[in-house]
Amino acid sequence: MAAKSEDVLGQKLDTCLADATMKVGAGLAIGAVASLFLFKRKAWPITFGAGAGVGMSYSDCDRELNSPNFIHVSKLKKAE
Repeated sequence: MAAKSEDVLGQKLDTCLADATMKVGAGLAIGAVASLFLFKRKAWPITFGAGAGVGMSYSDCDRELNSPNFIHVSKLKKAE
């Protein structure tokens, strides 16, 4: 049985939200460490890290939502 389109969209949005949470959190953590050890406790590395995480997650979500027929190369089978 085929999946409903709203279920597929919901799954993609859930994946995007989880991806965004991970990337923004990682950007914040890397920015905090860089701020603590390299930049004398300035705030801009934390902001930059969070912004980079948001940008990467936005790009990934945009690609996921706008190219539904993308087939990963690992799923291709050799023709005989």
